[in-house]
Amino acid sequence: MLKSFDELFAAADAASEPVTVVAAGGADVTVLQALHQAHERGWIKPMVTGSEPQIRQVAETIGIDLRAFSIIDAEKPARAAVQQIAEKNAKVLMKGQIATPEFVKAILDDEDGLTIGRAICQMVLMEIPRDNRRFLMTDTGIMIKPKFSQKADMVMHAIETAEALGVPEPRIAMMAATEKVNEKMPETEDAAKLVEQAKRGDFGRCTVQGPLSFDLAYDALAGEKKKIEGDVVGAADAMVFTDLLSANLTVKGIMYTADCKFGGILCGTSVPVVFMSRADSVETRMRSLAYALAVGRYE
Repeated sequence: MLKSFDELFAAADAASEPVTVVAAGGADVTVLQALHQAHERGWIKPMVTGSEPQIRQVAETIGIDLRAFSIIDAEKPARAAVQQIAEKNAKVLMKGQIATPEFVKAILDDEDGLTIGRAICQMVLMEIPRDNRRFLMTDTGIMIKPKFSQKADMVMHAIETAEALGVPEPRIAMMAATEKVNEKMPETEDAAKLVEQAKRGDFGRCTVQGPLSFDLAYDALAGEKKKIEGDVVGAADAMVFTDLLSANLTVKGIMYTADCKFGGILCGTSVPVVFMSRADSVETRMRSLAYALAVGRYE
């Protein structure tokens, strides 16, 4: 099973040295509070970009001492933050109080961007304590309608992330509205093709099954009732969605109605990127930071 957020926090607490994290758009209460808390726990060295006067004003309002922070005064916070990564002054990027298009544009920059030649997608880690279930969901925030090759990248990202979170042979569900292949639903045909690729060993050690509806990927009882079998049924470590609409509606539906814990990062970038909504709480930002620290490599 994927590591819990409690386990990720414990791992970050036990790390030998802090990692420098740069937040693009630091003039925000939750951003500064999360970075301050992570620093106090010894996880990170905080760096923020944006309007320095505004950052200091926000910090003063909430009583945060910025002496431990590096502040990069910049009119373009996203570009300045990515530049700090490019210059190796920071090892993790965090989305702060900044619009997603501006943030992603800086990541995709030809000169100083963080691309590695694979599709970039948001990977949410979801934990449902009631059911003792933890699983990944992608792409919940970037690609509107991914092409087949991008879906293959998403599968690889899901596998690699699950491996980093303690699952050596991840079970991946290719999501759809039905478990049957239907030519009128191209996403089901793509799912079947990706299953075949997995069987050929294209993705390494994993099990890919699909198309599967959410109930089948999540709950073994649904499989029993529908008489659908497979190693992924009721036990998906990751759910790969066919488009942004279905993924985003599903993840937000869970976030706002279920008793759950969650955090998000970007995959397909050269360094871990903490990536959640500007409306998120301090707790969600902390969970996302712990998640990013767990999947990163900091040689």
